[in-house]
Amino acid sequence: MNDLLLIPVAGPLLVAGVLLALPGRMLLHRIAASVTTAGVLTVGVVLVVATSDGAVPVLRVGGWPEPVAISLAADALSALLVTVTAVVVLCCLVAAVGSGDDRRPYFLPLVLVLSAGASGAFLTTDLFNLFVLIEVMLVPSYVLLSLTGGAGRGGAARVYVATNLLASTLLLAGVALVYGTTGVVGLGDLAGLARDDPAVAVAAAVVLLALAVKSALVPLHDWLPRTYPVASPVVVALFSGMLTKVGLYAVIRIYAVVYGGDPAYHWLLGAVALLSMVVGVLGAVGEKTMRRILAFHMVSQIGYVLLGLALFTAAGLAAAVYYLAQYVLVKAALLLCAAAVCAGRGNDRLDDSGHLSWQRPALGLAFGGAALSLAGLPPFSGFVAKFVLLRATAEAGAWLAMAVAVLVSLVTLLSMVKIWSAVFAGDPPAVEKRIGLPLVGAPLALVGLSLAAGLAAEPLLVVADTAAAGLRDPSHYVRAVTER
Repeated sequence: MNDLLLIPVAGPLLVAGVLLALPGRMLLHRIAASVTTAGVLTVGVVLVVATSDGAVPVLRVGGWPEPVAISLAADALSALLVTVTAVVVLCCLVAAVGSGDDRRPYFLPLVLVLSAGASGAFLTTDLFNLFVLIEVMLVPSYVLLSLTGGAGRGGAARVYVATNLLASTLLLAGVALVYGTTGVVGLGDLAGLARDDPAVAVAAAVVLLALAVKSALVPLHDWLPRTYPVASPVVVALFSGMLTKVGLYAVIRIYAVVYGGDPAYHWLLGAVALLSMVVGVLGAVGEKTMRRILAFHMVSQIGYVLLGLALFTAAGLAAAVYYLAQYVLVKAALLLCAAAVCAGRGNDRLDDSGHLSWQRPALGLAFGGAALSLAGLPPFSGFVAKFVLLRATAEAGAWLAMAVAVLVSLVTLLSMVKIWSAVFAGDPPAVEKRIGLPLVGAPLALVGLSLAAGLAAEPLLVVADTAAAGLRDPSHYVRAVTER
């Protein structure tokens, strides 16, 4: 079982290397990328089952002892995120066939490297390897943004690269400060130190600040809506499922383990969460393209996850885990709908679309379901996610947070109605291109998963409860990753 932890990281990297050595063989690239991602998905499901009782399998690569070894570990949270990101990557690979993105040079090997970096970041047990794996993930993202971007991609790429390089430098400096104050970088060895030692708290805060940039938390979010809408919608769907979510996962893990959930910082996390929710949703109001609206909603929805962390109750953390897992699927579905609109209309501007619900009813169904889920309406997973989060805020007496969450959901619904009215229910344009089956099938499959997670929420909620228990009391995780 423990050896399986290496597959989500090493598998895609090895296959990417082989594909780079065999350029021009499109069918081989497509089959290899899809089979590899399906393998990662299978491993993820196995790990979810294996960790559902609170178990934490650990692999020390090469058999080296702690702390020399590169260690990988899976608990319910990391296993769940490996699984949902593999689902998103697989659906994006299917959509890329319809959009033509996968015909671009090195597209599929770059996606595999991106996937390996994200999976490794979810599974690593020390801060330095977290930095390394985030960089493994970011390097192909630089190329993908430049490779698939439209008009203005040069400027967007400069903003994206400069921001992430600055954040990476800050992250490395933070890791160095943590090592300088403690002599270790392993999460298990750092458990609770930031709660007891102000110097460690300051050093770890530098790490969290860098991760806040990468997560696009307000007020460090401006780079995301300036860069993501320029890339291909398929690439943006990949980014949304991995890049900001890795940063958010790392914030959750470090705060739970290194800070021990210190209540002294709950107010700060809560303030950032509410600001992200409000600023993100208001930023979407005046936008005129699907991608820009959805990019601002990425910022807003991340705030909901952070709100669960700010509560740091069993119910709040479980809600955050459930929300994060289902949101990755829903946001990818919406962005893949934008990819289909771009393929059919040549762009995703709201003033140059229309009538797609009649011309492509399956696409209208996919967008409608994903939009309802994002806004938190039944019977989709977004409703369950917001219901359990609002219940957690009520139990904690966080009435202001509850009111803000409800109001932001209403404005989110208005944004989705705005897109629906302009793109799917308006007058048809004079020219229409064919929208291939892969571009419709991929978001429809993700919406089907969201519907299943809403109608049969209990299994995912059980996993979320297990993950929340591990975050509230990380002692079992700490023992597993520090065992000599």
